[in-house]
Amino acid sequence: MEAAQEHFIEQEECDDSDNPSSSPYNSPFRSTRLHIQRSNVCSRAYFVVVMVFFHVYILNVIALLLYVHYNNGPGDLVSGDGPSSASVSESGGTLPHPAPAPRELHVEDYSQSFSLPRVEGIRVGHVQQVSLVPERTHEMKTLSLKPLLFEIPGFLSEEECRVVVQLAQLKGLMESQTPAPSQGQEESNQPLLSLSTEEVFSLLDLNQDGLLQKQEIVSHSRSRDGTWLSPDNLRQILTGLEARPTGMLTLEDFRHVYDVSQRPGQQRSGKLRSEFRQRNKHTWLYQGLGSHHVLQTLRNRVISLTRLPSTLVQLSEPLQVIRYEQGDFSNAHHDSSPSRSETTCAHTRLAGNTSALREVSCRYLTVSFYLSAAEEGGETTFPVADNRTYEEQALVQDGVDLTDTQETCGRGNLRIKPTAGMALLWYNHLSDGRGWMGELDEYSLHGDCPVRRGVKWVANSWVNVDPDYQMQARYQRLVAQRHRAKSAMEEHYQPLSHSDLHQDL
Repeated sequence: MEAAQEHFIEQEECDDSDNPSSSPYNSPFRSTRLHIQRSNVCSRAYFVVVMVFFHVYILNVIALLLYVHYNNGPGDLVSGDGPSSASVSESGGTLPHPAPAPRELHVEDYSQSFSLPRVEGIRVGHVQQVSLVPERTHEMKTLSLKPLLFEIPGFLSEEECRVVVQLAQLKGLMESQTPAPSQGQEESNQPLLSLSTEEVFSLLDLNQDGLLQKQEIVSHSRSRDGTWLSPDNLRQILTGLEARPTGMLTLEDFRHVYDVSQRPGQQRSGKLRSEFRQRNKHTWLYQGLGSHHVLQTLRNRVISLTRLPSTLVQLSEPLQVIRYEQGDFSNAHHDSSPSRSETTCAHTRLAGNTSALREVSCRYLTVSFYLSAAEEGGETTFPVADNRTYEEQALVQDGVDLTDTQETCGRGNLRIKPTAGMALLWYNHLSDGRGWMGELDEYSLHGDCPVRRGVKWVANSWVNVDPDYQMQARYQRLVAQRHRAKSAMEEHYQPLSHSDLHQDL
């Protein structure tokens, strides 16, 4: 059948070719028409391909422009130097922002030439003029050189004091009472629980393998599950462990190390850390974007007063507000902590040393505001200010402890009566001689005398700085990266002008 069909087709083609009635132009016309159709097909396909590539190119250009736009936007917010910052502030016209927004993280300014400026004290009683608000100057008086301590009357207005107190009351105050030991000093240096050496070893030996590793000691220091080992005990035990070639302690080794760790604790007073007491109520107020404009103004004023880079102040702790009622007090203490290899700063824990025994407060300086004055009592005391030398043992004189403000407040070297609106500035650390934060200034020991009558309101603003320059730099880079990521998300999902909804909280 197929053979017959092929024969029929061939015969038909032959008949067409031999047909005399067919025009001699039929064949050329047919071939020309077929050629034109093939040409049209090729042109149409080429046109479609070109258009597809053209549209893809246009889409890629648009996507690239959008990518550049959304990546440059948060960057401008971080730097705070470009025109975008002004446009954001103008868009929220009802927002009174006298302070630079906390998104203005000048991380680029944090270079190797970065340093911590200090206000010069000159001499006790010296008065210098400082510009903190427009069209007005404040007087700053040097009260002490050890520690470097200043007094600034009228730092806050009466209205600003009232607003901060009201915000603290709205936030809610919580008790910060630390009960006093029921026994004397001799017993305060002993563990609260009576444990044998074998029991202490068993509690530290988490995996119960009969060997004590460094990580087990570190884990206990972070667990906060009891006070049967003090930081001094842990430090001595860790030192003994690291001295062993194996880096581990057997029970016999631990007996010797533990006995040694107990003896220094009994010889040293250790009173400042083991018996710090206070009784008051306090809360924390956020000062970043969306907070009350008075709180942002106070933060800006601290930046102007301390002359520190705004980034350091913005990345520090919130404002602490404290209420002292009748009988409330706080024993003499240091706001910051000495730098040790086994500690890490709490504020740089994002970039901190994971092997550190504990986190401590690293506060370069303190700015304290008096929001109200008690009718009687409530002075701020610096027991050893401007002493020729500092010795912790000298704090106990004739059986009286100068750190106990309840009993010896009147014997302090320097007492400051609270006055509403006045601010105190003092440095908790010395300079390291290279423009950075040095050792803890032992003379910055201070406390609050008991309030005899009335109520005293105080606010504390601390500037956190890590003594390790590289750690502080790494911390600020990590914060900047997170800020950029957060700003990018807010740019996509929430207009920046909506931040004024949180203005009054």
